[in-house]
Amino acid sequence: MSILVTGGAGYIGSHAVIDLLGAGEEVVVLDNLSTGFDWAVQDAATLHTGDIADTDLLDGILRDHAVEAVIHFAGSIVVPESVSDPLKYYLNNTAKSRTLIERCVVNGIRHFIFSSTAAVYGMLDVSPATEDAALKPMSPYGRSKLMTEWMLQDVAAAHDMTYAALRYFNVAGADPKGRVGQSTANATHLIKVACQTALGQRSHIEVFGDDYPTPDGTCIRDYIHVSDLAAAHTAALHYLRKGGDSLVANCGYGHGFSVRDVLEAVERAAGHPFEVRQAPRRAGDPASIVSDPSLVKRMLGWQPAHDDLDKIVAHALAWEKRLGERNH
Repeated sequence: MSILVTGGAGYIGSHAVIDLLGAGEEVVVLDNLSTGFDWAVQDAATLHTGDIADTDLLDGILRDHAVEAVIHFAGSIVVPESVSDPLKYYLNNTAKSRTLIERCVVNGIRHFIFSSTAAVYGMLDVSPATEDAALKPMSPYGRSKLMTEWMLQDVAAAHDMTYAALRYFNVAGADPKGRVGQSTANATHLIKVACQTALGQRSHIEVFGDDYPTPDGTCIRDYIHVSDLAAAHTAALHYLRKGGDSLVANCGYGHGFSVRDVLEAVERAAGHPFEVRQAPRRAGDPASIVSDPSLVKRMLGWQPAHDDLDKIVAHALAWEKRLGERNH
């Protein structure tokens, strides 16, 4: 039996593949390589290049590889782009997920693990956020992911399938052994942009807003190391396999760091300062987004191994250096 990982050539998916292989799983990857990279897929996994909405391809993979469970990362993730091109997000994240879920039902797939997001909450009134917080997504990205959560809930009620929807907070860092990392060009993640600035690949970095109701006036976010997040998916697989009920769970560390905290950590890792410019607030940036991860710890027995901002930043910076060497 094997595990199908959609989007397994992307940032989080490629780390999940490493974790699954380390746990002794047979892994099959389906990725259209629109934002992922074939070199990011470990040799021990089988890569199929194609789209998750290609039903003939999907049926063949699910059948030929005796797939037992699907871990679904494939999708579009840039919030501002979702505002300017919502139909792209409803196609890639919602309509294509529906096709994938349908083929799973038809082919008797028992377990489905979904890459969801804290964006389903929108502007959080309370922090840290528990899973029963009000769902008020502010972007087509958040809504497109929430629709897929709803589909899974309804499908699991109607068919012999259990699922886990993991709501990610701010994913950062890279594989500690330097095998994979955040490789997408023009990524907007704060830690990646700060590392690029520290390496001289960008002239400066902008801080959007310094008048938020936080200790230093900059936004606070809950950063989770990508390898810890990958391990949560393997834990979810084991949980569902053992007969666990369907589950929706936050994935974060339960504490946050401000933008300034992050920039100082990158300067420490790099060993020198870089240019930081103050910019106005961006529309739709909440002051603080922090998870309550007690459910994922309790239900999945998940214990993070990399809950350390300096370690997250060091791994991200090391990967950015490797990527710079790869691209030159």
